[in-house]
Order: sequence, then C-alpha cells, then structure tokens
Amino acid sequence: MSTKSGFITLLGRPNAGKSTLLNALLKEKVAIMSNKPQTTRDVIQGILTKGDTQFIFIDTPGVHKPQHELGRQMSKAALSSAYGVDVIYFLADATSPYGRGDEFILNNIKEYGVPVFLLLTKLDLLSKEELLNTLATWQSKFDFTEIIPISAKKNNNLDTLLKVTEEYLKEGAWFYPEGQITDHSERFMVGEMIREKVLLLTEEEVPHSVFVAVEEMKFSRRQCSIHASIVVDRDSQKGIIIGKGGSMLKKIGALARQDIEQMLGVNVFLELHVRVEKDWRNRERTLVELGYMESKKNSI
Repeated sequence: MSTKSGFITLLGRPNAGKSTLLNALLKEKVAIMSNKPQTTRDVIQGILTKGDTQFIFIDTPGVHKPQHELGRQMSKAALSSAYGVDVIYFLADATSPYGRGDEFILNNIKEYGVPVFLLLTKLDLLSKEELLNTLATWQSKFDFTEIIPISAKKNNNLDTLLKVTEEYLKEGAWFYPEGQITDHSERFMVGEMIREKVLLLTEEEVPHSVFVAVEEMKFSRRQCSIHASIVVDRDSQKGIIIGKGGSMLKKIGALARQDIEQMLGVNVFLELHVRVEKDWRNRERTLVELGYMESKKNSI
C-alpha cells in the first residue's frame, strides 16, 4: 500500500482558533491555548499519522499589526511558513466580520500557488441562515480551493476536513516515525506550559510581556527537576507575577506542574524565578536568543 504525506500551514488572525484546531486534530495538546490574542508565538508542528497518510500541521502566530519587533517577526514567520507547503488552512472566526487583517493575509498568500482552504471556525455559534450569509461574504473575497465550516471544540466536520485534505497530499514516504506528534523538544513544551499558566492567571499587558526560559531539566529515576525563569519587561510586572507573599507564582507553578507531569510521565519538581529584561520585545539580542529572528550581523 502506498503512503502519502504533506505539510499543511494554519493561518489566520489572532484568536481564529488555529491552536484549538491543531490540538483537536491530534487529540493531544501540543499548542498552548488561551483567550488572549497572540498566544502562539512560535511556528509549531503537529504530526498526525492516520492510516497510510501523514499530515504535518504547522500552527502559526496570528498575523496582526505589530506593535514591536517581536510582533513583526511573528507575522513574518507565519506568512513564511505557508510558502511551499501542500495546503494552507486559512482560519476565520465565523462570528467576526471580514476585516483588513484577513485581506492582508489573503493578499500575501494568493501568489504562493498553494491550495487554500477556508475554515470557518466556531460553526456551532451560528444559525443556518447566519452561516449561509457568512459563506456568501467569504466566497466573494477570495477564490478558495475548498470551504469547510468547522467547530474544533464540538469536533464538527474534522473527519471531513482530513478526508478532503488527503486528496491534495502527494504519494511518498512519511517524514516522521509513526506515533510522533510534534517536532518540538520537551524543554520547549515545558516553557510553553508555564507561559500558558501566566496567560491564564494574569491580565492586561502582562501576558504579552512574558517569555519563559527553561534553564535546567534534570531527570532522575522517578523525577524531573526543572528550573525556569519567567521574564518580563517591567519591574511592576515582576510584582504582579510573584503576587502577595509569592501567591501568584505558586499558582502558576502548581498548574504548570500538573501539565508537565502528564506530558513527561514522572513526578516534577518545578522551581520558578521571575526576572526583568527591559523592553526585551524590541531587543535584537534577546529575540535572536529566543529564535524569533536571525542576527543582523550574520545576514548578508
């Protein structure tokens, strides 16, 4: 029996439901989620091997009007990841009107020569009449290869989505071993799980000002000891994350530890610290270290 495989990029504005869809398709949590825009910062690959077909999904940051260098690099990475793939999933929140952000993304990818599927998310929140009106609006905006309304939370139309996608993938060997669900390291996933809890528990500007540096992971027979720093860009944010008597930091650690233990399958000792790196989202050195951009010194 011949095998098929291919790469599918998930694109859309912030909060369009890309990470929710990725986790639903994999039936595993590989992308963190929150109701905060720009939760996804990195390009994340999720791998689904089903029957004789391997789907490699690329989850991307929401494309948005950037307010700092980090935002510019995130949007650049998202659009770049759609070039040369087999299929693009363009996700749009069916409850939100078509806007300039959608137009910007579609104008950028129309020359890529890649089949573009429109996935209208949050299908379960619309009546049939509202859905028909929304479909008519989107059909007039772009020549989509396929249009599939979905609800990742309700698992609506996901099997149909995979069957249709399979028709556009090429015959060939799989890129990853059967059973592997992501190409990211455990260290990366640990950092993301900690950052997710910061997003969950803090408000306003604090979530967007945070990155997590996992400085050490040591495995023993039945335990993993992890030391990580939550980095913010202002002194006032450090106080918020620590909380009164360390209460907020303890909550973040307790929730993150539960997810990490489930992922690693061992008991976890998690030690968290908070430090300040002022205006890190505009600092080339920090963004290069985090992998969001290449050093200008090395560019030609």
